Amino acid sequence: MNNIESNGQPILLALRALKLGDLLVAVPALRGLRRAFPEHRILYAAPTWVAEAVELVGGIDHLPTPGLDDPLTIAPGVVDVAVNLHGNGAESRQRIEELQAKRVVAHRSPGVDGPEWTTGLPERERWTRLLAWHGIDADPLDYRLNKPRAASPRPGATVIHVGAAYGSRLWPVERFAEVAVELTKAGHDVVFTGGASERERAEKTAVLAKRQGANLDAGVLAGRQGLAEFAATIAEARLVVSADTGAAHLASAYERPSVVLFGPAPAEEWGPPPGPHVVLTAVELRRGDVFAADPDPALLAVTVRDVLDAVDGLRC
Repeated sequence: MNNIESNGQPILLALRALKLGDLLVAVPALRGLRRAFPEHRILYAAPTWVAEAVELVGGIDHLPTPGLDDPLTIAPGVVDVAVNLHGNGAESRQRIEELQAKRVVAHRSPGVDGPEWTTGLPERERWTRLLAWHGIDADPLDYRLNKPRAASPRPGATVIHVGAAYGSRLWPVERFAEVAVELTKAGHDVVFTGGASERERAEKTAVLAKRQGANLDAGVLAGRQGLAEFAATIAEARLVVSADTGAAHLASAYERPSVVLFGPAPAEEWGPPPGPHVVLTAVELRRGDVFAADPDPALLAVTVRDVLDAVDGLRC
């Protein structure tokens, strides 16, 4: 168990043991909780690696939580308010129940009063709707992050984010390379981002682009940045081209123009808010298997020309 000291300050725990994009669509709910419980210390229970992003929300502390296989590392009875922002499955409900909190904010389930779980809702609205049912005001458009303390290594660069958590969201590197070639011809300073596991993919994209004449100046940042520096790169970007990943959600959070390529996930639920953002997909071809090893047909239907036309439309 973590030694969480309240020092007389009540604790609110929000459970969402998921990835970066999941955190970013929950920001409106977290902001609503911060306003509604000003006297509470708010803990966001999520994997360790998102800690730097949690800081960008403001007023929220991080509780390292790798997943839902084991009880949370906080003793029963310590938490005053427990909020289930993870979902409404048996595992998340059990983790919340084990906290023995005085108040539980969650969707309806046996023994818990709350709104019915509804499919098809935009994620930002799902969680603000949950809070509203429990009498907590939250604005689904309150999604912007605080400015990172880290500096961007390439202010004004066009970010091409080549990675994604699952193969179903991986647009072919050959197409990313073609986009990079055309954008560099148009005067864009292109950089390739991704995590450490995606560096090889980013380097392959850069090599292909250079062979086709792209002028790239040390443009592979994948695997070389911490989360805070990555956020800073997005925050000061000219343009972001990405699959439906955390990079796309960061572009929304910092209101940077973006072209977002959707495959298995429905854009109506996970897409960007109103702003300088273009969603590209082929809904009629969507297979919808997020965990598939190969790209979703809805993603593969997006062409290089589609992306370049979207960039032209954004006037970037």
